[in-house]
Amino acid sequence: MTISSATAAPSTSSTSSATAALAAASDSAAQLNTQFLTLLVSQLNNQDPLQPLDNAQMTSQMAQMSTVSGIQTLNTTLNSLVSQTGSSQTLQAASLIGKGVLVSGNAETVSGGAASPFGMQLSAATDKTTVTISDSAGNTVRTFNLGAQSAGSQTLSWDGLNNSGQQAADGTYQISVAATSGGQTVAANALNYAQVSSVAQGTTGVNLNLNNGSTTALSNVQQFF
Repeated sequence: MTISSATAAPSTSSTSSATAALAAASDSAAQLNTQFLTLLVSQLNNQDPLQPLDNAQMTSQMAQMSTVSGIQTLNTTLNSLVSQTGSSQTLQAASLIGKGVLVSGNAETVSGGAASPFGMQLSAATDKTTVTISDSAGNTVRTFNLGAQSAGSQTLSWDGLNNSGQQAADGTYQISVAATSGGQTVAANALNYAQVSSVAQGTTGVNLNLNNGSTTALSNVQQFF
């Protein structure tokens, strides 16, 4: 069993959500501008000829209209920038195709006597950490007592041998991580290894399609290989 510190994957904001929010804000500003102009024209048409709207009031209302127009223009500009950022993130993520990643999951595969890499993520530093690999029937195949570990994600490896030193059969196994610090349970998750087969712009940002048939958000990746 080997352990190495993981390089955290860059997080991405929800580009599509931001675009939708800015578009809604732009529509709202446009509607407000139209309503303001309608009310202003109506006010001018229906003012008392003996007591017309004074210059100070007119200037104040025109300034308000100018502010509304400025907000609308700003929202439109921001909307365009966010759209461009989303496209840029997708192009950058395309460079990950063919690379390995660690994402949340507890499956471990043995093929041809070789086990795939995997990992774990700890929410805090621990003084006792145990990783257990079990078969499909729930029987323990291999146990690793890793002792004290630092917080964060870490890469692990399995030589494919069981606790008796014999080669484990090819197939899919389950990984579980138990960790404590000062007798208190520390949240711990297993991480799966997979390769990126393609990338796509989803409704919540950039998504990675993996060779194990699953899809994950770029922000969920804990380490790249």
